[in-house]
Amino acid sequence: MSASEMITAAHLRDRLAGTRKPRDPTDVVMPPGSEHWPQGMREQLTASLQPAGVLIPVIEHGASGLSLLLTQRSAELKHHAGQVSFPGGRMEIHDADIVATALREAHEEVGIAQGDVTVIGCLSPMPTITGYAVTPIVGLIDGGIELQLDATEVEYAFEVPLMFLLDPRNKKMVERDIDGRMMTLAEFHYGGERIWGATAFIIQQLIKILNK
Repeated sequence: MSASEMITAAHLRDRLAGTRKPRDPTDVVMPPGSEHWPQGMREQLTASLQPAGVLIPVIEHGASGLSLLLTQRSAELKHHAGQVSFPGGRMEIHDADIVATALREAHEEVGIAQGDVTVIGCLSPMPTITGYAVTPIVGLIDGGIELQLDATEVEYAFEVPLMFLLDPRNKKMVERDIDGRMMTLAEFHYGGERIWGATAFIIQQLIKILNK
């Protein structure tokens, strides 16, 4: 899929058709380059992970194309406060599976009802330094939906065109000091928003599938 070729919901369904929810939502895929990360950080990413699910809401805008819905997390939260993320959270005992977790959390955080989401695929679980194994669930949502944000968790929500993210010129490689070591990490900057960390890695995983 080239950066100039408009991607449609049909393309998205086709690329994700072979994906399946994980049998074990804690069986994570490590981020690229993590073999060069500090030993303590790598151990932190694999020890006693709790399963969590996030929804990648793909908003359909007809002729205007597709966009991804993201949230700015509340600065008062215990984990990932003030960061850009997809709606999601940890798996609860009453969740049927990790897909149910992502859909429940999306409803709680931004008001997207389960019936308004067409799940079309899953990405591999990935670890976070806060002790979670996060499984991204991809879902199509009509562009006319009205959000209802939970102010205790989400400051605001915004959309990024999928075509923007697919254009390799919009991926920025930056140097960050992590535990005293300079590391090169990917970020996306759009409309004054900085998308980094686990969310940027999830987006890269989605792009990799779409570019196959």
